[in-house]
Amino acid sequence: MAKNNITIKITDWASHKQQLSNIRRLVFIEEQNVPEELEWDEFDESCYHFLATINDKTIACARLKPDGHIGRMAVLKPFRNQGIGSKLLEFVLNTAKNKAIYRLTLYAQVSAIAFYEKKDFVAVGDIFYDAGIPHRKMLKNID
Repeated sequence: MAKNNITIKITDWASHKQQLSNIRRLVFIEEQNVPEELEWDEFDESCYHFLATINDKTIACARLKPDGHIGRMAVLKPFRNQGIGSKLLEFVLNTAKNKAIYRLTLYAQVSAIAFYEKKDFVAVGDIFYDAGIPHRKMLKNID
């Protein structure tokens, strides 16, 4: 239902810092207990950012580094399992292709590996811990 009203846009940190940081604070810092000093880094200023909204309420975000690293992908809890994350990731992948970024990487939480595999990401290497959460590196080449 809600996913039909979803709007996704590309933005930058300066334009939407408040909305982006609100989602990341709720999902990563509060819900997943990521230490605040690990959530904020020097890359936000130089990344492409993505915001998903429903009826002007921001509900999900992601970022893409110019080197092809996808990260900080988060969907607010009430909006999960509705296809929003898939639509957001598809938008990020299309943007990467449009920006001629053909090699993508991400560090998936182990619980989300199957989600990324549906979009043809391949897990490589061993499980590692970031902020106390198990992750695996995943790769995808865009043709």
